[in-house]
Amino acid sequence: MIKFALIKERKTPPDRRVVFSPEKLKEAVQKFPEASFKIESSELRIFSDDRYREAGFEVVEDVSDCDVMLGVKEVPIPALIPNKKYFFFSHTIKEQPYNRDLLREILNKNIELYDHEVIVNEVGHRLIGFGRYAGLVGAYNGLRAIGLKKGIFELPKAEDLPDLNAMLAELDKISLPPIKIVLTGSGKVAYGAKEILDHLKIKQVGVDEYLEESFNAPVYCHIDVMDYNKRKDGAEGSNQDFYKHPEKYESDFLRFAKASDFFIAGHFYGQGAPVFFTAEDVQSPAFKIRFVADISCDIAGPIASTIRPSTIAEPFYGFSPETLSEVDFKEDSAITVMAVDNLPCELPKDASEGFGEMFLEHVLPAFFNGDKDGILERARMTKDKKLTPRFQYLQDYVDGK
Repeated sequence: MIKFALIKERKTPPDRRVVFSPEKLKEAVQKFPEASFKIESSELRIFSDDRYREAGFEVVEDVSDCDVMLGVKEVPIPALIPNKKYFFFSHTIKEQPYNRDLLREILNKNIELYDHEVIVNEVGHRLIGFGRYAGLVGAYNGLRAIGLKKGIFELPKAEDLPDLNAMLAELDKISLPPIKIVLTGSGKVAYGAKEILDHLKIKQVGVDEYLEESFNAPVYCHIDVMDYNKRKDGAEGSNQDFYKHPEKYESDFLRFAKASDFFIAGHFYGQGAPVFFTAEDVQSPAFKIRFVADISCDIAGPIASTIRPSTIAEPFYGFSPETLSEVDFKEDSAITVMAVDNLPCELPKDASEGFGEMFLEHVLPAFFNGDKDGILERARMTKDKKLTPRFQYLQDYVDGK
C-alpha cells in the first residue's frame, strides 16, 4: 500500500488549486486499490474539506505518516517533512535564485523531489501542467483589457466567476471591433488562448492575408517560430534547425507588429532565441500593437513592453513608447500589458480537475507498474541527498557558485 497525501498550499499569495478533485480521487482509488489518500485540512482549497469527507476520504491536520506528498506550488522550507517523496512545481530547474535555499533544504532533508514541470515522456514532451488554463485566462484577460481601455464593454474578473463555463458565458455578451490579433505558440498555452478566440467565432486567417489585407470584423493569425524568425544568412530555416541553432536566426516579428492591434504571447521562449521586439522597435510610428497579453511572461526578455509581472488583483499596466517606462494602462498612447504569471489560479476548479485527469492518466500508474515508461525516473530531481544525474547541472546553483 502506498500512502499519498494531498497537502495544504502554504505559499503567499494563496493558491486554491489542488492536484486532485474529490471526484478524480475516487476514480484514482477505484483504479489503484493499493493506493490510499489522506487530505491535509485546508480552509483555502477550491474543494472544501467536507467535499473530500463526503467522497470518503480522511481529512487530517497531520500527514506525516504518508509516503508521497502531492502539492501544486513550492512548499515553504519549515513545512518540508524529511525522508518523503514530494511532487510540486519547485521553480528551481532554471536556477531561480529565490528558490536556491528550498532545493538545498530538500537535499538536506533527504527528500525525493519530483517536479511537475519535468514529468515528460521519452521524447521530452510535458505530460501534465496548467498550460491550457493559463492560455484560456490569459486571452480572456487581454480581451477584458481592451473593453476597459476602449470603454466598450466590461468583463468581470475570471477569479470572480465560478468556472470556465461562466467565463465563456460572459464572452457571449461582448462584441469586438474589427481588430487584428496575432497569437504565438504551438503548445497547450497557445491552444488554450485559441479556444477563447474560436469561442468568440473570430475568423482565423493565414499569414499573407493577415499581413496584406484589412478586415471589417476581428480576425486572428496563429503563428509559429518559422513565421516570426528568419535565418540571418537568408537560407531556408526549419523548426528543428531553429531549436538547435537559435543564434543563426533573427526576429521577423516586426511585420506582425506593424499589422496587429493585439498580441497574445503563448510561445515558449528558449535561451538564445531572438527577441520579438525591442524598446526601439516600439518607438517606430509603424509599430501598431497596443494590447499585449503576455502569458509566457518572460521579464525583461523577448517582449520589450513586459517590464514586470502583474498580479491577479492588478492585472494590467501601461508601457509608454515615448518614455519606455510604466504608465497608467488607460493612457491613450500606452501599450496595455497583461503579464500575470499565475493565470491558472483564476480558474482553480477547472484547472484542478484538468490537472488531476492528467496526473491520473500519466503519473499514478507509474507507481504500480514498476515505472515501466520511466516517468518517475525522468522527473526525480533528488535522491539520497544528491541531485540525480539528469539534474546534475544544478550542482553549482546549489553550491552558490
